[in-house]
Amino acid sequence: MEIQILGPLSLARDGTARDVGSARVRTVLAMLSFTPGTALSANQLVDELWPDRAIGNTRNALQANVVRLRKLLESVSGVRGDILVRTTSVGYLLDVPADAVDAHRFLDLAERGARNVTREPELAVEQLESALRLWRGPALFDVAGGHRCQGEATLLDERRLAAREDLIAAKLATGGERVVVSELKQLVAEHPERERFSEQLMIALYRSGRQAEAVDVFHYARKWLDRELGLEPGRPLRQLYHSILNQDQLLSA
Repeated sequence: MEIQILGPLSLARDGTARDVGSARVRTVLAMLSFTPGTALSANQLVDELWPDRAIGNTRNALQANVVRLRKLLESVSGVRGDILVRTTSVGYLLDVPADAVDAHRFLDLAERGARNVTREPELAVEQLESALRLWRGPALFDVAGGHRCQGEATLLDERRLAAREDLIAAKLATGGERVVVSELKQLVAEHPERERFSEQLMIALYRSGRQAEAVDVFHYARKWLDRELGLEPGRPLRQLYHSILNQDQLLSA
């Protein structure tokens, strides 16, 4: 059984996915999936399920949602629910391997890919593409939890963008500048605050013989940063701009 949180939360087994119908059951499952094998206290789960208001008998309400989650997991996996979601002296624990959760597999692949960008870029491309294929939409797309779920979703979405940066860096290291130009133009338009995408687009354009367009990317980034954030481009982006103007031979490496 696989727990999928990189998009709408779902359970999958043998290639068949199943949605989790209850919003509160989704929140409990998401919370337990962040740290499989580690117990969460009942208070942590209650605070996430009802972040803005106190309700009576919160422990009973939490236990009812855990019972529903156990039944769901058992129906998908064929393993008893109270084995998969164990009651501990602290609270509850999801007893599955970390790689049963797609987010943990993504983070492992993304980390290994990032380490290989400069050492083995072709291997990095394989690892990072495998990591990014796990995504089906924004993380925890249909989980309306409290601060913990929102924070985890933000961190995962940020790591997804970093993995895309690393993947493009690996492709540039293997001579794939013409392949990444279109993707980078879209990424720069969607995330103008991420200067690394602008840097990568400038390099890809310059190596493709499009120096004037590379310079235009710098001016677009500079104007956007000034208008929206009141900032100047960072040193790496400025240095790259001057290197392009000077046709630094290192840019062709």
